[in-house]
Amino acid sequence: AMPDPTSAPAPAPDPAPATILVDADACPVKEEIYRVAERFGAEVRVVSNSPFRVPVSARVKRVVVSDGTGGPKFDAADDWIAEQADARSVVITADILLAERCLKAGARVLKHDGREFDAASIGSAVATRAIMEDLRAGLDGVGGGPPPFSKADRSNFLQALDRVLVQLRRS
Repeated sequence: AMPDPTSAPAPAPDPAPATILVDADACPVKEEIYRVAERFGAEVRVVSNSPFRVPVSARVKRVVVSDGTGGPKFDAADDWIAEQADARSVVITADILLAERCLKAGARVLKHDGREFDAASIGSAVATRAIMEDLRAGLDGVGGGPPPFSKADRSNFLQALDRVLVQLRRS
């Protein structure tokens, strides 16, 4: 006998697409984010203090934040991202304090080199940041910024973002 179609369970709805929240002012992997997001049908919010071009896509939206007086407010982008972050979000940032806020909200957080911030690594990262700030204050400009961004960093980032989105799709 043919199975009765009315008794078949309805297919489970797809989980809501993940949203990638990009702390975009100093983000070297924006193009990679757009590519991976497109493949996964993920939403992207490109959050910055200053406007710049984003791809024309229904899923990519630019969010320009200011301090309300028209001037840039350097933690306004962080505040917006932290308020939006939840368990369906992937936050892309190098900012340790923002990463910590987003982890508390249940989000996944990736650095530009693909390393993932997690509850275990964030405490020591926050402490290290404080030590480095003290050192830099005492050393007056020794040590310069982060190391240059490499091809390996870029490919590590692509793999990490892919992996996280696959996991979110299953969750």
